[in-house]
Amino acid sequence: MNFPVQAAPSAQDVPKAPVELTPKLQLALLVCLLGILYFPVLSRLAAQWAHDPNFSHGFFVPAFSLYVLWTERSRLAAIPLNPSWSGLWLVLSGLLCLIVGTLGAELFLSRISLLPVLGGLVVLFLGWSFLRAVSFPWLFLVLMIPVPAILFNQITFPLQIFASRIASTLLPLAGVPVLREGNVIRLPAMALEVAEACSGIRSLMSLVTLAVMYGYLLERRWLVRSLLAVAAVPIAVTANSLRIVGTGLLVQYWDPDKAEGFFHTFSGWMIFVVSLLLLFAVRRILHWIVGRSDEQPVGPAQ
Repeated sequence: MNFPVQAAPSAQDVPKAPVELTPKLQLALLVCLLGILYFPVLSRLAAQWAHDPNFSHGFFVPAFSLYVLWTERSRLAAIPLNPSWSGLWLVLSGLLCLIVGTLGAELFLSRISLLPVLGGLVVLFLGWSFLRAVSFPWLFLVLMIPVPAILFNQITFPLQIFASRIASTLLPLAGVPVLREGNVIRLPAMALEVAEACSGIRSLMSLVTLAVMYGYLLERRWLVRSLLAVAAVPIAVTANSLRIVGTGLLVQYWDPDKAEGFFHTFSGWMIFVVSLLLLFAVRRILHWIVGRSDEQPVGPAQ
């Protein structure tokens, strides 16, 4: 009897399984694509950080976000992954902002588009629970993006007027006659102009960024963290007003030439250090107030 014999297929005839990309390779490809897509935007953003003193704090923002992710890596690794296609809508909305901002030469739109793109990718590959877990370092990236010029001007001019008003109110108490005309303070020796650089916007934005970082590192209660960030605004504005008062006293009682050059730069750093000390003091006060409220006995449930 003859039995049919079936020859075993050769190695060349066996279809090969499709090559699957490892998660690390997928991540590397994704980072490369994002880098190519956002290189023009991020390069101009870094150039502004380097040349515009008002936004020089921008270098620290992404570095701190990466630091937070690194310190939380153990907790993040324990989060169950639940990828969702709904993250695609975030990605598409971010890309739409990028297109509109690029075509309309609107830097803020093209820069802020990076946030929904990153958030959408996290949801797309890791899930909404993972995005909630990284919400702080993700949203913290907003502070690295300079505000639009029209909004920046709307903030700086009131700060200039406020600082000049405070200085024109306090200087007469020290025996210095003052005549204020808008943001120009006229002293007997010379006129002081509270220019945009002296409005305090630079120290304001830097101090708010540091307050958020400081609160996150040293505080566990979100109430204290939020109050620290809010308190940074009046602290920076008040400290800048005192800087202008000090400049007026220096002009009147010492030498007008000393108010420029080294003293002008040194006083800016000195006032910023004073602002940091005031921020530390506010944290101690908030710690004491919130701590006392936590110690209050809780009444019986109704």
